[in-house]
Amino acid sequence: MAILVTGGAGFIGSHTCLELLRAGYDVSVVDNLSNSSEESLRRVRELAGRDLVFHRADLRDAAAVERIFATATIEAVIHFAALKAVGESVAKPLLYWDNNLVGSLVLLEAMTRHQVKTMVFSSSCTVYGDPASVPIREDFPVSAVNPYGMTKLVNERMLQDLYRADPSWAISVLRYFNPIGADASGRIGEAPHGVPSNLVPYLTQVAVGKLPSLAVYGNDYPTRDGTGVRDYIHVTDLALGHLSALAELGKGPRLVTYNLGTGTGYSVLEMIKAFERVVGHAIPYRFMPRRPGDVAEAWADPARAREQLGWSATRGLDQMCADAWRWQTLNPEGYA
Repeated sequence: MAILVTGGAGFIGSHTCLELLRAGYDVSVVDNLSNSSEESLRRVRELAGRDLVFHRADLRDAAAVERIFATATIEAVIHFAALKAVGESVAKPLLYWDNNLVGSLVLLEAMTRHQVKTMVFSSSCTVYGDPASVPIREDFPVSAVNPYGMTKLVNERMLQDLYRADPSWAISVLRYFNPIGADASGRIGEAPHGVPSNLVPYLTQVAVGKLPSLAVYGNDYPTRDGTGVRDYIHVTDLALGHLSALAELGKGPRLVTYNLGTGTGYSVLEMIKAFERVVGHAIPYRFMPRRPGDVAEAWADPARAREQLGWSATRGLDQMCADAWRWQTLNPEGYA
C-alpha cells in the first residue's frame, strides 16, 4: 500500500515513516522543512533498509500538492504537517490559522480530486481544552484554550463535515497526548529549532549542558506537587498506533476517533526526577509563571484504542527517558 505522509520529516512523522517502511508500506513524504530536517529521512532510509520518496513542498502551495498527487501513487494519507507549539500559537495566532487550516484544506481538495479517501489525521488532546475530569475519554466535550488546539478542533470538524457529505471516506482521528523518547537506535529523535517548547527536549538539552536550566512553567496548579500533569507516550508506540489505525480503516468507510496515550499522568517535577535517574546527576530548574493556554492536568483513557485497534502503549517511562537521553547524547546538535 502506498502512503503519503505529510510532515514526515518531523519528530512523529519520521518515526511513523520508519515503522511504515519496516511493515512493508511504500512511503512518500511531503514536508516544507520549516521545523525539521531532511537528514531525518536519510536516517529513516538507513534504519529501514528501504527507500522512500521525498517532496519538499508546503501544503498551502496548491500547485505543488496537485503535482504530487498527479505523479505519485497514493492510496492513503497520514497527515501530520502542522505547527504545534502552544505558546507560539498564542503569540502568533494568524500563523497557526493559516498554516494548520489552509494546508489541510488544500490537501483534502487534492485527495478529493484524485479519489484518495483514506486519511489518518494527527490531532491532539488539546481539543479537550481544560477537562472537567481525568482520565479523558473520546466522548468528553471538546473545546480549546489556545489557538493551536482550536486549529486541531476545526480540522476535526472539517473532516466530520466531509464525511457527512461523502460517507465513502475512511478517516481515523488520533488524539494523542505527549510523545517523547526516540527510536531505540538513537539515530532519529526530536530536534526542535531554537529553544524547545516541549518539556522533554528542553530537559535533555539542560541535562547535556546545552542549556543552563529548565524553565518549569507554573508551580501553583491544583495538582499533587503544583506542576502540570501530562500523559507521556513513547513516540514509537505512537507511530505504531498510526499503523494500527491505518489497518483498521482497510475494513471500509468510517470516521472514528481514538485517544493514544498510556493512561498514566506524570507531573513536571516527576519527569525531572525520572530523567535524573537516567542521566545520573541533578538537572537544574527554575519556576516561571504559568504559560497562557496550558491546563493543569490531562491524561488519557486509552480503552477504545485497545479494544478496537488492538493497540496499547508498551514502553514505560524509564524506556522513554533512556531513549530520549540516548538520542540527545549521540546527537547533541540534533541533525546539524
